[in-house]
Amino acid sequence: MKKLINSVETVLQEQLDGLVEAHPELKLHREPLFITRADAPVAGIVALMSGGGSGHEPMHCGYIGEGMLAGACPGEIFTSPTPDQMYECGQAIDGGQGVLMLIKNYTGDILNFETAAELLHGSGTAVATLVVDDDVAVKDSLYTTGRRGVANTVLLEKLLGAAAARGDSLDECAALGERLNNQGHSLGIALGACTVPAAGKPSFALADDEMEFGIGIHGEPGIERRPFISLDDTVDTMFTTLIEHGGYQRTLRHWDRQAGDWRETRQTKQPLVKGDRVIALVNNLGSTPLSELYGVWHRLAERCAAFGLRVERKLIGSYCTSLDMQGISITLLKVDDALLELWDAPVNTPALRWGC
Repeated sequence: MKKLINSVETVLQEQLDGLVEAHPELKLHREPLFITRADAPVAGIVALMSGGGSGHEPMHCGYIGEGMLAGACPGEIFTSPTPDQMYECGQAIDGGQGVLMLIKNYTGDILNFETAAELLHGSGTAVATLVVDDDVAVKDSLYTTGRRGVANTVLLEKLLGAAAARGDSLDECAALGERLNNQGHSLGIALGACTVPAAGKPSFALADDEMEFGIGIHGEPGIERRPFISLDDTVDTMFTTLIEHGGYQRTLRHWDRQAGDWRETRQTKQPLVKGDRVIALVNNLGSTPLSELYGVWHRLAERCAAFGLRVERKLIGSYCTSLDMQGISITLLKVDDALLELWDAPVNTPALRWGC
């Protein structure tokens, strides 16, 4: 294994040091470890916080800044951050309007964010939680109960960041997040595995004519191992799966700060239908060339048009990765005029920037 690191023990700290040195608008907190906007807390707006295991860059620390996250908690590679990181980060970013936690649906993240939410509530911080579960590949996996949270998280962070910046309340942001989560669908495939530095070897092996269909962002398996035929065949199968597996009912837990306890709500994912307007994300999972991503986009655009989806906005590039995995994911999020206004609002982060 050859990687541009000094040691497994120092890789995370050195990379975070480099991120903040390159972007002085961010602030690194070391004990416990988290990153915030340098000007945090920002008074008068809801503070958005996310986090998770490292290895998915630029998610999440690359999305800290004006119009997106106020802070993020990085764990070790593919390992959840700890409740004390989340608690201290929440306190550091709260500008008086509360903190909304965006939590990808992985067991470790769920448990630790829930603990942190209770701690923040106990300290007097208004807190709300949002679980993201957009991966249509599996109902349950090695890491989750229910569907996994993947690249739709990035789109939610942008839209909710804009809502917070315009002055939406904590309750309004949480309600919007629930709606967005129920309108977004993602699916990933891998042609080659990622290599976790601590492991020193690829997490799985594929033959030259194989792909892992429905891969997770930690390399966990999806629907099945399938033959790899061509770009068009792969995108066609992904698109069909996104459409056919969009509907989904499940029970999610959210923090009820009035009651000071957790409540469960039955929610329904809405499948995409002809006439829907969408934001499309063609995402590099790590080592897929940009030229190949444009090939994916070309076929995806054809399939959307033929089905009757209108692509209003698009992102093509590296937004939610899995170290050096060779693969892609596609995310389709249903939107309307009001959501497009939030999407077009200014954003200024290391990884996403326009209108500033």
